[in-house]
Amino acid sequence: MAWSIPILRVAGIQLRIHTTFLLLIAWIAFAYYIQGGSSTAIEGVIFILLLFGCVVLHEFGHALAGKAFGINTPDITLLPIGGVARLERIPAEPVQELIIALAGPTVTALIVVGAFIGGGWWDYPPATETSIPDLLFTMNVVLLLFNLLPAFPMDGGRVLRALLATHMTYARATQVAATVGQGFAFIFGFLGLLGNPFLIFIALFVYIGASQEAALAQMKDVSRRFPVSSAMVRDFRTLAADATLEEAIDALLATSQHDFPVMDETGNVIGLLTRHNLISALRKNDPTHRVSDVMRRDIPTVTTGTRFEDAFRIMQECDCPAVPVLDRMKRLVGLLTPENVTELMMVQSALPQRRVP
Repeated sequence: MAWSIPILRVAGIQLRIHTTFLLLIAWIAFAYYIQGGSSTAIEGVIFILLLFGCVVLHEFGHALAGKAFGINTPDITLLPIGGVARLERIPAEPVQELIIALAGPTVTALIVVGAFIGGGWWDYPPATETSIPDLLFTMNVVLLLFNLLPAFPMDGGRVLRALLATHMTYARATQVAATVGQGFAFIFGFLGLLGNPFLIFIALFVYIGASQEAALAQMKDVSRRFPVSSAMVRDFRTLAADATLEEAIDALLATSQHDFPVMDETGNVIGLLTRHNLISALRKNDPTHRVSDVMRRDIPTVTTGTRFEDAFRIMQECDCPAVPVLDRMKRLVGLLTPENVTELMMVQSALPQRRVP
């Protein structure tokens, strides 16, 4: 996720913190400082860190449930309104998505029970004199109820989609759930205009999240009907493994291409030089270094006959900016990129009765 900072890795999952979350901590510290000075500000920051520790546990609930179905979680990102566990792929069955979606709220419910046993009680809206157990109990109840609203990207939206998908197609279920989520976004936005600016921020987050889920579902639906050859880039440049970074810079500036397959002397694909890798290398190394020193080597390949749906899943799982496409003779004949996936989806939306050759 853009504007996020990696902080640590737990059980193979990269934990990230979004820069807006840092702004939230600063805002809370300032608000508490105005009310009670530096000691109160420290208490406020400690509370928000404990609360988001609960959010991390919530997201690990999703991750562990996904792991049970063979779905890994590359990273978890902390945002001002919660966390996002990025699964490497969408669950294949509605029941699986239902279990994964409910795993997080189940963890939060257990935290609520634990806080209650520890002496926590309802105290809303919280004040500076509210005890930590009361704060944890109250705010986790609020998060639990808010998260179960049937609106993407909250868990309630995924629960709604899973239930709908048992009676209709996945794409249609997502569209209905996304529409419900956008409806909640308008309600949040209207209430925010009445005096709570934070609700406007939530409205934007919910609306964007719902729109992205709908687009992803549409993309997956389109991907079932075409082979990779329908959307791959056929006009592209490659780089030799022993090419210098100066040569890579020339290729980057001379074309609209961002990522370059790297070939060995026998013509086999051995890696991918991404624009990110290239720029990072230029900041650290001499531009006369070789492409093979900085390229990504963990890039999978697909064939022209691979189902688009499978190639799309592979692209998601490896988090690759491009996937090389080989023909039956194992020769490189194309590149599959997110941009071309989007273009195929746009063409199919505009010409629903025609197939892309």
